[in-house]
Amino acid sequence: MRPLETLLPTETLEIENGLSLVPRLKLLLTIHPSLSSVSKPIDEWQLKRALTDFLKTSLSVTITVPEEDLVIRRVKDLKKRKREDPVAHGTLFIYDLGFLSGGKRREDDDEKEEDVKEVEKKFLDWRRYIVEKMDGIELNLEGVRYKLSVEIPISDDFERMKKDWEEFYAFRNRGYPRGGKQDPDTIVLRGVPSRWFAEPRVSSKPSMLVTHTTFSSFGKIRLFLLLH
Repeated sequence: MRPLETLLPTETLEIENGLSLVPRLKLLLTIHPSLSSVSKPIDEWQLKRALTDFLKTSLSVTITVPEEDLVIRRVKDLKKRKREDPVAHGTLFIYDLGFLSGGKRREDDDEKEEDVKEVEKKFLDWRRYIVEKMDGIELNLEGVRYKLSVEIPISDDFERMKKDWEEFYAFRNRGYPRGGKQDPDTIVLRGVPSRWFAEPRVSSKPSMLVTHTTFSSFGKIRLFLLLH
């Protein structure tokens, strides 16, 4: 596997056992009615159409999003909804990020790392830009106006997580002797299909060997637990 330091944030990472990590932008959507009282559930099809049209026509780059990459979960029983509650939530995935890394990659290792930093900055700037453009827009669906709120999931905001980790462990480490510092070093993976880590000709259950080999791609593993 190629060194992670040379991988652009817009490139797919091929790992063991035929698996790959595909880059994407994920945004969380919340839709409130402009007027607190609404009489019928929001039209999911019209909402999707309004959002996809906005992405195609209102940004600096035309973004085409397949229908399956825009997930809407609407509130069906409005009688149980409080006046301040949203009428729908959604998740938007954008996988076509190649426009951020246009141009030929340089061959020198130092230059490759510079390319990575440059594209990372472009990605973060563009993510901030699209959130600012979408957050707060008003959507008119069949004469009913709705306000859209957009945010980045905490799990996708690495800098924010890093800051939270540093602050949390800085507090936790008070009073520890030198050398006793504790750092975040645990990853818990849930809800992943077991067949991804199975040996097809041996069993459909996850294999310790396959799973360990896969995650070793990212660095040395101190302790590994596989729970069925």
